[in-house]
Amino acid sequence: MTKQDRQDNRKFSLQPVSAGRESIARVFTMLLQVVAVWNIISIPIARYWPRLENVISETLWLTNIPSGPSLVWGLIIGLLASSFMRRQRAALWVFIVVFQVTTILAFDFLPAWNEVEPSWEARILYILSGGSFVFAVLSILLLLWAMPAFPARPARGAWLRALAVGMTGAVIGFVIAYMSGTLLNHVPYGVAAKWALAALGAADPTESPYNLPYPANWFVFALVQIIVALGLLGAIATFFRADPRRVARHIDNELIARKILLSEADSDSLSYFATRDDRYLTTSPNAKAAISWKVTNGVALAAGDPLGDRQAWPEAIAAWQNLARKYGWVPGVISASEEGARAYVDAGLHAITMGDEAVIYPADFSLSKNKAVRRAIAGPRNAGYTVRIRRQEEMDTDDLAHLAQCAERWRVGNERGFSMALGRLGDARDPRIMVVTAHDAAGEVRSLLTFVPWGRRGLSLDLMRRSPDAPSGVNELMMSELMLNAPNFAVDRISLNFAMFRSSFAASEQVGATPLQRLNYRVLMFASRWWQLHSLYESNSKYNPVWKRRLLCYSATQQLTRTLIACGRAEGFLPEVPSAFRRPVPAEKTPSYISEVVDRMAPIYDRLLNPAPVAPKRNEQQRVRIAKLKTLEAAGMDPYPAAVPRTASLGELRPGAEASVVGRIQRIRDHGGVIFADLREATTQVQICLERSGAADMALWRAGVDRGDVVSVTGRLGASRSGEPTFMVEAWAMASKSLVAPPDKFLGVADPEARVRLRHMYLATDDQAWNRLFVRSATVKAVRDFLANRSYIEVETPILQRVHGGANARPFATHINAYDMRLTMRIAPELFLKRLCVAGVDRVFELGRNFRNEGADATHNPEFTSLEAYEAFGDYTTMRELTRELIISAATAVHGSPRVPRPDGGWLDISGPWRALTVHDAVSEATGVSITTETTTDELHALCQKHGIEISRRATHGAMVTELYDELVESQTVEPTFYMDFPIETSPLTAPHRTNPALAERWDLVAFGMELGTAYTELTDPIDQRDRLTRQSLLAAAGDAEAMEIDEEFLGALEFGMRPTGGLGIGIDRLAMFLVNGTIRDTLAFPFAKPAGK
Repeated sequence: MTKQDRQDNRKFSLQPVSAGRESIARVFTMLLQVVAVWNIISIPIARYWPRLENVISETLWLTNIPSGPSLVWGLIIGLLASSFMRRQRAALWVFIVVFQVTTILAFDFLPAWNEVEPSWEARILYILSGGSFVFAVLSILLLLWAMPAFPARPARGAWLRALAVGMTGAVIGFVIAYMSGTLLNHVPYGVAAKWALAALGAADPTESPYNLPYPANWFVFALVQIIVALGLLGAIATFFRADPRRVARHIDNELIARKILLSEADSDSLSYFATRDDRYLTTSPNAKAAISWKVTNGVALAAGDPLGDRQAWPEAIAAWQNLARKYGWVPGVISASEEGARAYVDAGLHAITMGDEAVIYPADFSLSKNKAVRRAIAGPRNAGYTVRIRRQEEMDTDDLAHLAQCAERWRVGNERGFSMALGRLGDARDPRIMVVTAHDAAGEVRSLLTFVPWGRRGLSLDLMRRSPDAPSGVNELMMSELMLNAPNFAVDRISLNFAMFRSSFAASEQVGATPLQRLNYRVLMFASRWWQLHSLYESNSKYNPVWKRRLLCYSATQQLTRTLIACGRAEGFLPEVPSAFRRPVPAEKTPSYISEVVDRMAPIYDRLLNPAPVAPKRNEQQRVRIAKLKTLEAAGMDPYPAAVPRTASLGELRPGAEASVVGRIQRIRDHGGVIFADLREATTQVQICLERSGAADMALWRAGVDRGDVVSVTGRLGASRSGEPTFMVEAWAMASKSLVAPPDKFLGVADPEARVRLRHMYLATDDQAWNRLFVRSATVKAVRDFLANRSYIEVETPILQRVHGGANARPFATHINAYDMRLTMRIAPELFLKRLCVAGVDRVFELGRNFRNEGADATHNPEFTSLEAYEAFGDYTTMRELTRELIISAATAVHGSPRVPRPDGGWLDISGPWRALTVHDAVSEATGVSITTETTTDELHALCQKHGIEISRRATHGAMVTELYDELVESQTVEPTFYMDFPIETSPLTAPHRTNPALAERWDLVAFGMELGTAYTELTDPIDQRDRLTRQSLLAAAGDAEAMEIDEEFLGALEFGMRPTGGLGIGIDRLAMFLVNGTIRDTLAFPFAKPAGK
């Protein structure tokens, strides 16, 4: 907040007003409104129901406010009520002095009760006069107490200006009455003045105090009252008009606004327009939030949401409302977003919908999918039009001046816009404005768009100009080019025009629109002849934008009309008040002012757009380690050198031989004259020793070395006094200073989740985890060598695929921007490998990553490594023997012999034959009931019920058998077993069994309760394959996310002819788990970990 702001706040600060005082102010405001309305509507009532009018008017006279049929008094009191609403203190004094004090003074002239005429009308009138006196006293006392609720002061010179306007109206009315009386009513010149005065006061000239024999001419009297009313209206409006010149405009305010805009990462799309030269700025006390506004029609009209920190919005809104109350302005807001409107409503305002803002996200924009835009840009493109997109700071002054001239030349009508227009093309204060120009074939500029910044990654439309000679569609061409090039400018959102009444237009276009909706449409279309309502809606909707609601906020229902008029004037839809009656608003655009803003903003731009890195939060232990790091640097030792001495690994040390080794310190034991430490490399650990008598720098070691540091030590392997092998250090150097403490030496990384997230630390400190990492590597190498030795060639097939297939699984989906199309990450490489088989490759395999959007548990990971191998002229029987030999080879490579660790301890010899049986036989063994392909679904369903397996009665035979197999067989299997001949409907890519077409030639290999692999006799019949994949695609269309899609390229290849082939698939992760008896997390270098806290 600037110094001037603080001075203004002290000068114009308002104390909080109690609820009681506000209630009194509201009650008297409502009273004035009631009387004002009655004075107007009682004019016809007095003509047809005079007694009713008389009773109500006499009752209202108890308030001492002139009540009765009078247009003049109705307007006067109406203006007074409006001033009460705006809490004008002068209106309060007018009410007290003119209406109440005069009543008290007049009470002294009332006769005594015994002097009153004995008629009941006279006595009631006397009693009412006494009631008026009581009301006057009470109202004066209450209003004086409530005076703090009326803080608004009149502008300087308001009395003289109001008197001049009022007297002008009175003089004009008097002259008209005087002339009409003499010419039309033949009133003698001598008494014409009294007759004109009666006309001014709307009194009967035949009654006291005039007592003229010339009755009133009602036409003349009505005309005079209208003129007088207009004069009084102008006088009162002039007197109560707020003076915007009292609010100072400071360059510091503009700098604050710009600083807030630069610091906001996600501001309102209209925020930048707060820098318009016709707006003022009110900030919160901490200057972290602000509201920009201007005064029009007595309304302090803000536009858009408050700027800055949302936590400070309420304080900024309160400061703005405080200022408006002080000057008697009506607070109002145009084009607030839903979030901003909610803040204004919380501050006491009301909100209604104005229309919708069109927002386009370039990432979602596609020319290929937008026929309307594609058709519109065809004309300019065929005419050779090109588009240039630049920031204003990248353009020279001559170009900007030329564009400003073009914009002015192409402008039609008056400039419009307050909430969504800046009108500062070429101004040096706005370097980040985006300028988009369209050039004809000769290079001449024919159309222009400018966009102001919206936060750091958005744009908001400002100026749109087009040459009359430019072809239609040129604006669409510029917009489409901006959309396509938005990523190059780090732009991810663009705000277009504001479409008023969009919901009405959209509703009328829907099928079944109601008559009222169609009527609204016709009314809006009629209004569009002047205000372009429908054209703005159409020009925005062709881009398929996201519509965001914009709202109008107003202080009270009685002030809604005033606020709407102010909005219309500010936006240019309604004409402004003639300049003679309008207060000038300074537009500070002098070269010196602009230069000062630019100079003072330069360091702010640099600091906010190129911020210094934020230092990470460090705990106490990390701060201590960083201090030791600086100690090493001060001593001349690089804590992160490019190279350190190393001539051997810890495992290669020999007694007595000099060597340099590197390792991570596990423990340090300082005994004063000697320091021992445990040095670890991989799974080898050696004790090292630094002695006071040695050459090593013990003092620097103590000052700079911690557990977890990686050090290089040079010396010889010897023994300690206790005989323990010890490396005697002669020199040392820091290889890498650790800023994080390692885990406890004895407990290690105990938390299972921490073992995943701190994988580097877990591997560095746990021997078993380290060994399993190398077991997996040995497993993959053994598999690759085994297949290579049998003449299999290794290939790589695409991971990003247009059609997901090869297995029943839910894929991960992504999007390729280059072709604007959906892709999936492969769930299996099967279909591509089979196309190689069609091409004539005899033996082929792939070891690669697959991705399935499914659960993660002890045996599943969203991404996994699998082996798929295919052999021409093989089948599922030959692949079964191949699989057995491959796994035995891998086990031998890992453990030195064909054995694997059992879950319950000990070892399992896998060198012998492995069991093989059909799925139906396995289920029969598990249930004790003979199951064949002829078993009915009712029998199978009853069997599922018996074993607690929930499955639909409408499930197929194969689905029920598979469910029984999954629950009762697979999970109970320990030794490696091949389960063969699955139901045909569960294997859409498998050839049917040669003797039983209800089965498929497929087996699953299961061991220790998990599936290790599967193999098929591949289906080579293209007609049968197409039928099965079509059925799968129908399941996908019905909502089965795991069903395969039709791959026409694969089916086309299969129709070319594929030789009889056997196919094999083995999960490498599962195979590693089988070989080490661990979970999938144990066998992966970096298993999947969900985000912390979820």
